[in-house]
Amino acid sequence: MTAALTPFLLYSDGQGNIFEDTSLYAVGRSGWDAMPVEATDWIELPEGGNLYELPGRKGIGIDVISGEMRLCEKGWAVAAFIPPAHTGLYMAAYETEPGAPTLPLFCYTAAGWLNDQFFVTAIRIESDIRQECAGYDTEKIETGTDLLLKSYPHNRLVKHLMENCCMTYNCPAARNFAMGRWECPVPTSPACNANCIGCISFQPEDETIVSTQDRLSFRPTAEEIVEFTVPHLESAPYPIISFGQGCEGEPLLMWETIRDSIIEIRKHTQKGSININTNGSKPDAVKALCKAGLNSMRVSTNSVQKHIYEKYYLPNNYVFEDIVESLKVMHQCGGWTSINYFVFPGMTDSVKEYEALRKLIRETGLSMIQWRNFNIDPDWYLGKIGITDTGELLGVKQLMTLVREEFPQLKFGYFNPPIERITGNFEMDFAH
Repeated sequence: MTAALTPFLLYSDGQGNIFEDTSLYAVGRSGWDAMPVEATDWIELPEGGNLYELPGRKGIGIDVISGEMRLCEKGWAVAAFIPPAHTGLYMAAYETEPGAPTLPLFCYTAAGWLNDQFFVTAIRIESDIRQECAGYDTEKIETGTDLLLKSYPHNRLVKHLMENCCMTYNCPAARNFAMGRWECPVPTSPACNANCIGCISFQPEDETIVSTQDRLSFRPTAEEIVEFTVPHLESAPYPIISFGQGCEGEPLLMWETIRDSIIEIRKHTQKGSININTNGSKPDAVKALCKAGLNSMRVSTNSVQKHIYEKYYLPNNYVFEDIVESLKVMHQCGGWTSINYFVFPGMTDSVKEYEALRKLIRETGLSMIQWRNFNIDPDWYLGKIGITDTGELLGVKQLMTLVREEFPQLKFGYFNPPIERITGNFEMDFAH
């Protein structure tokens, strides 16, 4: 890595101002360790990305003169949130001071400054533009929201999606629904059978982190679901409806309602794709949904190793083997299977994780990996699951290369594909 192509370290003054330290080159973090980053692993911060200061944390960089790693003594460390469709290769490198607050549930990608540009360690993994900031039209979203609320005045789910998800939390999927396009979210379950450490919709009152949004508080009926999803499937471009959202628990706990909804939806339209985002805990329910007409399933996981998965998910009345079985069931029924893979540099790219991933792909006939950034405080997460040594590492980019070479039919991406991609040209040109 040549110095000319190496960004300088960033730091914050604690007042919302960010500066570069030209005495230090930026580095990345993998697992517990700080390490140099290859020049080719830096890209300009994509539109829609943000920079965060990390209170109580000192940035780590490489001294431009001595070449040695040392702490930046100025201000707090800085990290980047990279927007959807991009996967981080390294986390921000820092040393946490005693008493530092736990970081909120966002991703913390390494960032730097070079030639009047912010840079991050990431790659674009997905061509789909469905959550590009430039594509959201505030006026259309507000108009669409008003129209939906007026069109379905008694529908609690539409009210939740528009007033809560779209207008309060700026949920990308809910905003797309308001604009009448692409993937429409369909939350269904206020309950969950996992106790994920990093749950974004429910945290115990005594926990040091807070959930990023409020969870769905009611159980929608099949009639409420059918009422707005059929028009969306009929009229939206590349339409998908997706059960299982960040604002709910586990949708498979409501599988009977979802089954009845799918059956009724398909009486009215054959258009579009019906998807479920799930923890995959109930294989029998997955089979019933497939028979009803479910097209695709995305199973979320922080790891494909049982002992790491279960320490994070803390499952109730199911085990890791159940999610593997659900993927097999969906594949056997002819459906599309993805894993929503929480990428944590230094864990996801460990040799042991790679071997477990190869086994999972072979056993389940997996269709796709969605390489998602893990939104969690790195120190807090590793401490919670008791990881002190992550073992031999490949690097995230090398991991992807190896998986591509061995499984050329396996698709990489970030979003649930519409039926047009599943059945036809997966590499659609979404820019036009």
